[in-house]
Amino acid sequence: MKRLIFSLLLMSFALTMSAQEARTLFVNMPDSLSPLLSAVNRADCIDFLDSKMRAQVTNTFGGKSEMTTLTPDYIRVQMTPKTAWQMKVLPVTDSTRVICIVSTAYAPAADSHIRFYDTSWRPLPTADYLEALPTMEDFLLPPTDTANVYRQRDVRRQADLLLLDASLAPDSTTLTLQLTTTRYMEKKAAEELKPFIRRPMVYVWQQGKFRRRP
Repeated sequence: MKRLIFSLLLMSFALTMSAQEARTLFVNMPDSLSPLLSAVNRADCIDFLDSKMRAQVTNTFGGKSEMTTLTPDYIRVQMTPKTAWQMKVLPVTDSTRVICIVSTAYAPAADSHIRFYDTSWRPLPTADYLEALPTMEDFLLPPTDTANVYRQRDVRRQADLLLLDASLAPDSTTLTLQLTTTRYMEKKAAEELKPFIRRPMVYVWQQGKFRRRP
């Protein structure tokens, strides 16, 4: 009897984990959260990749969308030539997962939005799973001398819009944020600001939350 109960528990756990795999969650995503891809589109993308074929489908708007990456916990889809979509399944406990979605538009500077859902696709408060996003000042290196203080201040005034390119890692639980404001600025101002910009910031998934790496 004990062996039977143990086997049933193992089977139940395996089914739960399978239901929380990225592919299953992706196919079961509500259409309201996926206006470009129908459930059939989403299932076709997975079938194509499983068959070692290019996972490109005609979306509901008549354009082309392509799934470019599929792992047990990560999916990336090029929704249109100028929009990309990423999904990562992240552990909160041994049996509980949350879904992180990153949607990025390129116009031409990348601008990403990050959202979280439970495995039933109910929205979750972003602040519960992601430390505060960096500000523009967080991306700026301290001036090296007095002349650079005034130079940075002058060019900083032209960087009036914070734009971030967010990227989830397919093979790890990290989130990388890169400042893309310079691609929106005038060329001369952008070139003057670039020497003051830090490298991209990395957030690591720890204890059920993305936390900025020191």
